Amino acid sequence: MLIVRILAVLFPILVIVALGYLYARRYPTDMGVANRLNMDIFTPALVFGILADANFRPADYQALIVGGTLLILGSGVGGWLLARFLKQPNAVLLPALMFRNTANMGMPIALFAFGENILPATVILFITATVLHFTLGLYIMTRRAHWSDLLQMPIIWATIAGFGVNLSGLHLPASGLQPLTMLGQIAIPLMLFALGVRMLDMDFRHWKLGLIGALYCPLAGALMFLLIAPWLALDAPQSGLLLIYAVLPPAVINYMLAERYHQGPQQVAAMVMLGNLLSLVSLPIALAFALPATR
Repeated sequence: MLIVRILAVLFPILVIVALGYLYARRYPTDMGVANRLNMDIFTPALVFGILADANFRPADYQALIVGGTLLILGSGVGGWLLARFLKQPNAVLLPALMFRNTANMGMPIALFAFGENILPATVILFITATVLHFTLGLYIMTRRAHWSDLLQMPIIWATIAGFGVNLSGLHLPASGLQPLTMLGQIAIPLMLFALGVRMLDMDFRHWKLGLIGALYCPLAGALMFLLIAPWLALDAPQSGLLLIYAVLPPAVINYMLAERYHQGPQQVAAMVMLGNLLSLVSLPIALAFALPATR
């Protein structure tokens, strides 16, 4: 039954997020070091291991890159109109409406929904979102975005190195890739646990704006998917993956950047947290359409 398959996808994710929330509620937890390790070591190891694999063919994901880019840009256009209507600064509202939780939420759901074969596609969408977030997203937020900021991220260097190895035709020995594979396996569960810990920071003082942002992301994403999907040459798993990514909530990192650059962090936190709660409704609906395509 389809409902059983949906529950099978969401149940392990909810369990790990709940464990993070309950543990942090019982024992005050600072995830700063763990998150830094995840962004600097575990996730780059995952990215490099997938891209450097001899079975990974970059040409298979060109349409997916286009789809992910259009999804973000289209959400930005609608977000700009919404910001004008609500009389909210673009720097506060737009990044949260454009950049979705492709890491903490997207990767685990894709893994449980489609299996390990979908991981290269999830990495491609994650890289696409990361590059746009730390260029266009930072420019919207601060007007001071520089490519040097992007090149300071280990994930970007892992991407460059992975593509370099893949395109060069080099075949790394299994003994060399095994440590990277083991490190990469830490990344996704840690993302989920960290999301649960972050849920303790929920602030409902700006619940109205938070609810608007939480509703906008899945609705705008679903609309963009319906507009662009017919024009993209995506196979069934990639199409299902793009649909799931379209309805993801705002990325947690939006809150961190808003706090760093003093761009309405409490408003952004409300959108992020309420968006992740609302995803308990939007994601099962998306999975109901995405999963049959993979049978």
